[in-house]
Amino acid sequence: MPNLLDTIKQRLRIWLSIPETENTFYVGTTSLATDRDRPAYSREEILAQCIDAWRYNPLARRIVELTTQYAVGNGFNLSCEDGRVKSFIDEFWNHRLNQMANRILAMSDELARCGNLFLLISTDASGMSYIRAVQTEQVEEIISAQNDPEQEQFYKLKEDLDQDFEDRNPPFYQAYDPSTDTPDESGHFKPVMVHYAVNRPVGGLWGESDLSHLLKWLGRYTAWLEDRVRLNRFRNAFLYVVKASYTSEAARKARQAELAANPPTPGSILVTDESEEWSVMSPKLEAMDAYNDGIALKKMIAAGAGIPLHFLAEPESATRTTAESAGEPTYRKYEQRQQVLIGIIKDLLRITLERKSLVDHRIDRAAQIEVHASDVSARDNEGLARAGKEIRSTAIALYRAGMIDKDEVLRLVYKYLSEEKPEHPQEEL
Repeated sequence: MPNLLDTIKQRLRIWLSIPETENTFYVGTTSLATDRDRPAYSREEILAQCIDAWRYNPLARRIVELTTQYAVGNGFNLSCEDGRVKSFIDEFWNHRLNQMANRILAMSDELARCGNLFLLISTDASGMSYIRAVQTEQVEEIISAQNDPEQEQFYKLKEDLDQDFEDRNPPFYQAYDPSTDTPDESGHFKPVMVHYAVNRPVGGLWGESDLSHLLKWLGRYTAWLEDRVRLNRFRNAFLYVVKASYTSEAARKARQAELAANPPTPGSILVTDESEEWSVMSPKLEAMDAYNDGIALKKMIAAGAGIPLHFLAEPESATRTTAESAGEPTYRKYEQRQQVLIGIIKDLLRITLERKSLVDHRIDRAAQIEVHASDVSARDNEGLARAGKEIRSTAIALYRAGMIDKDEVLRLVYKYLSEEKPEHPQEEL
């Protein structure tokens, strides 16, 4: 039976022997990714363009900012019934070298900007872990299990070109694996890396930026706006056109030189005879047509970003109801991203807790940690409060009529409040 290396060599020879045509031009270019991912060179190009768009384009920056502002909101609250575990996760969260309340903002921006979040976790001998983000463009390859792309095993970083050729050795970081993650003889843990992604196709390794599909339209809107600014700069520019009958070309040039040397100043009085006819030539901008073009481009950007136009300083309607209705799908999108961030935080807390438990056996690694986020939209709270108040009156009337019991009353009230009913409620009807 041929071994794995012989099989890889055989497949490589087959790939290299295929004649290059339009259909086979990309054969072999996806060796660093799966079939659902972009080729490596295309991914790096798109990533660089997304970062430049975020850095220089106000609309791109605003789209990323809106995602973080709504998904993170007022921050996240951590809770745990185990007092010792709660004390540790608070220490980790507020540690001077972590400052996770601020770091989560940068993590959310990175997810929206690059679609990938690579976090390096290092732990000291006391069991305290420290989180550092690695630039997405520095990661060259994600190595996963052969039978499951979701089981990532190693992350290969790019070579440092500033070093001598003999010293170049691209670092590999091992993915976190709880079955093999143990401290060494000195009590230190090996640094591990974790990877989170959004907008990732099923079976893919890499996520994609929230801006990747907007780059074309962001560029077109920017070019259109620059043209309008350039035209408006010369909107007040004009030329005098002088029509007259000249006896020769030399006479015409002499008259032109005379007027160029002494042009009429604004507000002056110009007196000519009937042999000359003066007129003014100025640019025509057709501002209304240009406005419609700009709105069409901006609508395409807003539709791709999943946000209404009034989020981008462009009121769509004069009515408040229309604007509020347009924002509902956007809030759902931000709630989904918020759930992604909650999952990331829980995973990081679980890793740090498990590492701490290997050093301090008083820490219960199985303790349940809850992460709570603020509501994406304050308007939801108002609607839920009204719904809960109205259903409470109806439910109490049914209870007094003997049609439902007390548990059913509480279940209905909590249902319309979008909250879970406590196991041992103390409410009095």
